[in-house]
Formats: sequence, structure tokens, C-alpha cells
Amino acid sequence: DVQLVESGGGSVQAGGSLRLSCAASGYTYSSYCMAWFRQAPGKERDRVAARHSDGNTGYADSVKGRFTISQDNAKNTLYLQMNSLKPEDTAMYYCAIDHWCTFPRPNWGQGTQVTVS
Repeated sequence: DVQLVESGGGSVQAGGSLRLSCAASGYTYSSYCMAWFRQAPGKERDRVAARHSDGNTGYADSVKGRFTISQDNAKNTLYLQMNSLKPEDTAMYYCAIDHWCTFPRPNWGQGTQVTVS
């Protein structure tokens, strides 16, 4: 079974930084896409950043230049470095993995809360 376990969320003041981690296990495809999504109360879940197994990355316009997605293949861990955080970044952040970067049938982690005040 695929398992994704997020960590690293917390409360931070505007302008601060956090690094989220997502430990992945059980995914057997050699080609895959991993991403960070976020969902604020009453809003849809939106993709923040994605990284394909070939190394290509993509970001939502709202986080370009502030967030960086990376992966440590040896540790099977996906990261999201978040700098210059804003109150509007407050949300539950979820890690996802799928064969396609359109994420038609992703596996999800349980989420980690990020609160920016």
C-alpha cells in the first residue's frame, strides 16, 4: 500500500519560513508525479507545487519565487520549502502522488496544518 506521511507544519509569523516533508513508501512505478496541495476552510483543494520523477517542477502563480519543491530520492521524501509566508498561505497542506501530473487518482497523505499570522 502507498503511504504518504507529512510533517513540518506549524504556526509562523508573516515573512517567516517553514519546510514541509512528505515521506513516501509503497509506490512501485518508476515514473510518477508528486505534489503539494493545500486547502483552506471553505475553499477547494488547490495544487501548490509539483515535481515529476524526471525532475521537472511547476508552481502555482501565488507561490512562485517563494516556495521550492524538492525530493531526496535516497530518503523517498518530498519537501516544500516555504519562504516569505503570507497569511493567505494558511491552509492544510497535503502531499500527493500519482502516475500522471494531472493527478486523476492520487494517493493522499493526512495533511499538515500551516498557519501564518
